[in-house]
Amino acid sequence: MPAVSASSTVSDVVTRRGSDLLELSHSIHAEPELAFAEHRSCAKTTALVAERGFEITAAAGGLDTAFRARFGDGPLVVGVCAEYDALPGMGHACGHNIIAASAVGAALALAEVAEELGLTVVLVGTPAEEAGGGKALLLAAGVFDDIATTVMCHPGPADIAGARSLALSEVAVTYRGRESHAAVAPHLGRNAADAVTVAQVAIGLLRQHLAPGQMMHGITTDGGQAPNVIPAHTAMKYYMRATDSASLQALEQRMADCFTAGALATGCEHDVVESAPVYRELAPDPWLADVFREEMRTLGRDPVPADLEASLPLGSTDMGNVTQVMPGIHPVIGVDAGGASVHQPEFAAAAAGPSGDRAVLEGAAMLARTVVRLAETPTERDRILAAAERRAAS
Repeated sequence: MPAVSASSTVSDVVTRRGSDLLELSHSIHAEPELAFAEHRSCAKTTALVAERGFEITAAAGGLDTAFRARFGDGPLVVGVCAEYDALPGMGHACGHNIIAASAVGAALALAEVAEELGLTVVLVGTPAEEAGGGKALLLAAGVFDDIATTVMCHPGPADIAGARSLALSEVAVTYRGRESHAAVAPHLGRNAADAVTVAQVAIGLLRQHLAPGQMMHGITTDGGQAPNVIPAHTAMKYYMRATDSASLQALEQRMADCFTAGALATGCEHDVVESAPVYRELAPDPWLADVFREEMRTLGRDPVPADLEASLPLGSTDMGNVTQVMPGIHPVIGVDAGGASVHQPEFAAAAAGPSGDRAVLEGAAMLARTVVRLAETPTERDRILAAAERRAAS
């Protein structure tokens, strides 16, 4: 009888462990936890790989809800990222339960062929993708230093093998004025709420001058306490996005001028503080993305053509930071949410429905089979290893 291929082996593992993976996905979905507080989700994500014999490092990089789970000792060290944080008030409307379960499935599958293919498999639990930049913090802490390539997949409204993303920065803006009675002595006050208004008007006028791909969106987190007291303290939170880091830096400067305008016009003081690490734009490895696209078609999916991927609406992810320093991919796995997209309640429901379950199992299989193809293609394997050696030497 012919030998069973490694690609068939990893697919069989995902099928065999399918009920466990779906139970994991549904359990994380049922108990959503926010950034840096994903204690139950983190424990659930490590459980299956710990049983399989992965070596678990808790609190990786000094983050309580991060981990590393390592299996094998081959020269090609492959990272698989698991995310498990949820959105405030919306649960897993971005489907991170699917990400965690598919990552665990890929890691379990690759463990079965690690010795045969000369792999070390590292499942990395990465908290706080929605807010806080967990992967950026883990990169800075050296958690990815020994990894040559990193893969993961993310649910969305369509199948996109070479998904892109926008660079993103997040700031907290505060204004400090002077309280006074709004009727008795308004002339003695300095209205910090007016500073917010001026800044937002300036931002609105700036929109007509934005470069392609630049955008901004924000909320007022503190607008005052009582109508009859001139507010002495207000606060906003703003996200800025752009197609690349250079464009983002240019937008940040123009936004800083808008924030300053609010202070100058009202006689208030203000501070602008970066409240999370900058998310860099995704730079998917072309060869890995091409292989993943083939795997999508093999499973009957209809991925967006490669030449249209860059024109699709984009969000932001801290996986962009990882792909900027090593080869990697962050494909999107289509989930049918009745026309809804991510960050909508309908998508949260779909993430634990039949289409979400299919994304868990097929995502795990496609990630694992893509890594198998890499390990079995000498030129590409050597390319990835050479890049890792250069990074280690720099």
